[in-house]
Amino acid sequence: MTRRVQILVALALTALWGAGIYAAHAYGHLRFLDRLEATLTDWRTQVRGVQRPPDLVTIVAIDDTVVKRGGSYPLPRADLARVVDTIVSFKPKVVAIDLLLVDRSAAIGDATLANTLATGPMVLAAAAIFPSDSETVEPSSQGPLAVLPQAERFLLPLPAFADHAEVGVVNVATGQSGSPLSVPMLFRTHDKVELSFPLRVASRALDKPLTIAPDQLMLGERAVPTDTDFALPITYYGPRRTIRTVSAQSIFDGTLDRAAIENRIVVIGASVAGGGDFYPTPFDSLMPGVEVVSTAITHLVAGDGIVRDRRVRIADALAAILLPMLLVGLLAWRRSAPGIVAAAALMIAWAGLNAVAFTHGVWLNAATTLAAAVPPVAIFAGVQLWAGGRRTQYLAAKSSSLAQFQAPAVQEWLARDPNFLSKPVRQNAAVVFIDLSGFTALSERTDPDAIQEILKAFHALIDRTAVDCGGTITGFLGDGAMILFGLPAAMPDDSARALKCAIDLHRSVERWIGSLPPAIGDRLGFKIGAHFGEIVASRLGGSHQHITATGDTVNIASRLMEVAVQNGARLAMSETLLDAADFHGAPDGVLSGPLLAQVRGRSGIVTVWFWRDQDRPGQAAARAEMID
Repeated sequence: MTRRVQILVALALTALWGAGIYAAHAYGHLRFLDRLEATLTDWRTQVRGVQRPPDLVTIVAIDDTVVKRGGSYPLPRADLARVVDTIVSFKPKVVAIDLLLVDRSAAIGDATLANTLATGPMVLAAAAIFPSDSETVEPSSQGPLAVLPQAERFLLPLPAFADHAEVGVVNVATGQSGSPLSVPMLFRTHDKVELSFPLRVASRALDKPLTIAPDQLMLGERAVPTDTDFALPITYYGPRRTIRTVSAQSIFDGTLDRAAIENRIVVIGASVAGGGDFYPTPFDSLMPGVEVVSTAITHLVAGDGIVRDRRVRIADALAAILLPMLLVGLLAWRRSAPGIVAAAALMIAWAGLNAVAFTHGVWLNAATTLAAAVPPVAIFAGVQLWAGGRRTQYLAAKSSSLAQFQAPAVQEWLARDPNFLSKPVRQNAAVVFIDLSGFTALSERTDPDAIQEILKAFHALIDRTAVDCGGTITGFLGDGAMILFGLPAAMPDDSARALKCAIDLHRSVERWIGSLPPAIGDRLGFKIGAHFGEIVASRLGGSHQHITATGDTVNIASRLMEVAVQNGARLAMSETLLDAADFHGAPDGVLSGPLLAQVRGRSGIVTVWFWRDQDRPGQAAARAEMID
């Protein structure tokens, strides 16, 4: 499978994963994502900071001060009637009582409150009773109503109170963290549908007709920005009392400011410590339920609620599919650090866009997108790292193999310039040839394994000496080798290093042969030829290429081995090499010559010198000695 096909498969699997995660969460599975989304929503709310709410609602709180005065909670109906009566006298738009008036009390108190409720525009709270602690949505065939929270029954105010007011269900929907994230606008039982308390209050305050369409709610001409299940997402303005709040005690004290009530929406509710109607929010660990409800009412009336409608859900689905694909694509496109940096930049950009959208009133789901993106990206990155490790091992093995055939300098040059010597290059270079004598005859009489070990040791010796002197072995020629000095680039000391290599080979091979068993060592000898001049360096071969050198200089160096044998020597060097190396003899060796030699295959004469170790008997000791 090619890399392009692998990437396409990875992208397709990533898209399927993202679509599956989104669909599973949309159908009520993967509930752990709700807890993650609640946490991320709290963070985004805190990043957005406290906001000033539209000044439309006043909360009249039955708080600890009121309870201490009255001595009991719930507030007696006669006292509640006094609170309502005072508020109505200040001409509010609507009075919303966020208290469940479902039980009978003292007859005179109930009668007083009923009469008071008849004096102004009132909305009373009801409660939906569910079969379990969580409000679940069960599939049904009721069309759009199938998405509504289905209650067993509604707990309604006493008829004596409900006859004088409108009624709305006050339940809120809390996430797994306990924080209310939305308020359902509609509730149902098996035979009826009820409006929520905030929706009743907003409709009455705006004096606009409410229209329930299959996919949206309308207050007059304005659409209510609900979620796909007709729930109103809420985002908090700040901690408790951010929405204007006055204590009901000011009514009993006669200090209530008329401006806090007149032509406003007034919500009466409890904020008594220990009363139980408190919720954790991003700004406050104990937010009174009446302020949660008032936040929803403000959203409905001002139209400043956060949007999480069908279009936002479509954007969430696209993000769950496209973001992971883009991240995987970036990692596949640039497999090194730039790819990781690009993917990280994309994630930061997405997070920034998500936070900015939330700040401007659009609630994009973060948890689902993260669940869709993180696993495939982590798996793909892990596979990339594994493949990269395998590739590194392969390249290391390949480099190690290359090191067996090319000198380190040539390896580095090829790594920098893969086209090195793709075209022949003419230049000066020094060439050294070495060959074993008697090896063919020895091979016929010796065990093949032993011959292999001898040849392996001989090649290893040549390799070490050539590398130490900076030469390039262009090839092992059976029981010999050709060493080139001048690649990857000609250097001023090429001839000097070639001369040193030839002398070092002479000594090391002589010692090596002397260390072999007599039955083998006595049958072996060696010859070395070295010359300096112009060569043609090139790469030969098809798919498997090797670097070599050709030309007259190479031929002369090779033929000098014959000249050495013909003159009883083991190392023959051209005067051209000695002059280029500026060599004038050495205290530990004997240089003899010159000899004007006719080299086979060449019409001209070559001036040849011979080198021997000084401690060998019977050798001349000066460069001026002639060999006839």
